[in-house]
Amino acid sequence: MTDAGNAIEVRNVTKKFRIYHDKGKMLKERAISRKRNLYDEHHVLNDISFNVKKGEAVGLIGQNGCGKSTTLKLLTRIMYPDSGTIEISGRVSSLLELGAGFHPDLSGRENIYINASIFGLTRHEIDSRLGEIIAFSELEEFIDNPVRTYSSGMYMRLAFAVAINVNADILLIDEILAVGDVNFQAKCFNKLMEIKNNGTTVVLVSHSASQVESVCDRAIWIHEGNIRGDGKPWDVNRAYLTYMNEQNQTEKNAVKDIGKNKGTGEIIFESCTLYDETDAPKNVFCQGETMILKLKYIVRTPSEHCYFGLSILKNDGSICYTTNTHADGLQYYNLTDNGNINIVFNDIPLAQGKYTIDANISHPNGIFLDYQKSICEFEIYSQEKNTGTLYLKHYWKQ
Repeated sequence: MTDAGNAIEVRNVTKKFRIYHDKGKMLKERAISRKRNLYDEHHVLNDISFNVKKGEAVGLIGQNGCGKSTTLKLLTRIMYPDSGTIEISGRVSSLLELGAGFHPDLSGRENIYINASIFGLTRHEIDSRLGEIIAFSELEEFIDNPVRTYSSGMYMRLAFAVAINVNADILLIDEILAVGDVNFQAKCFNKLMEIKNNGTTVVLVSHSASQVESVCDRAIWIHEGNIRGDGKPWDVNRAYLTYMNEQNQTEKNAVKDIGKNKGTGEIIFESCTLYDETDAPKNVFCQGETMILKLKYIVRTPSEHCYFGLSILKNDGSICYTTNTHADGLQYYNLTDNGNINIVFNDIPLAQGKYTIDANISHPNGIFLDYQKSICEFEIYSQEKNTGTLYLKHYWKQ
């Protein structure tokens, strides 16, 4: 039994999987060669423990393969721990694999009844919520068509509408808030906040720091099957991103496929590295920090009257800012030897999110010597809850 104040209690849970070297598919194959049955044990979770209070929203963060999704599957009892215990108080609804149980030849309406019954609703409960589920999915026109005729977006919207309207005590979510178009995503997010504010316990797996901070009261960082951080989302996210920045430094910023983008190839970029104001390599910055971009280039054929340019783009491809040395009033460069060019951004005003940089070397006639797309990536982290591309300092008054 759980403590009266807890919705979830995870105690000393361990989960491991067998990874076979060369698993035989047939009994004959296994009998002939015992080597086919050799395996390694991979520990996904190592003796982890945590509680989730009733009405609390908790975000699980960490690298791919760290055990976040496995934890959710254990909470839903899709799988069971090898050791330890999990106690849950209340009805559980999970948004892990949307549409599990949907039958392609049945209509959307019929599948609502099937899927909702999987979540534990009675026929009477489904009848009372049917109109709300259909309206939320925005599929009124197609609700009596076979699900096999639905687009993937329609399919996911219907599945989400069922799961989110179960009125469960505990809601488990695994990276599926990006359902449908932008308006429907906003609708899903608003519904989630409504559910949370009504006292539903939420456990959310997400790679989005801003999403975790917007929804969750607390974050748990799982690292290689162990809990490495547990506390306020801002603090845990910051520790996680700092760790990821340190890990990425050895393998990031080298330009791939040098000279294979646009350009004559006379001069090419060799590498791109980002630094903070202390000259430490970094690719995760807080909003308002100083970011220094250092571009190294190789001169294959000396060239006169050159200028450097760059663009900062959001990860959806939209351009946030573009500049070049000529537009900034600098003289053209006569490049005869290998070298580097740096640009310093003070007080970065970019909103929280992930960004890429395109860089180029050009002649005044518009001919590129080299043009490298996504030459490096970086992430902006912020305590501000505003959305968009830029954070503009402001205040309100009446």
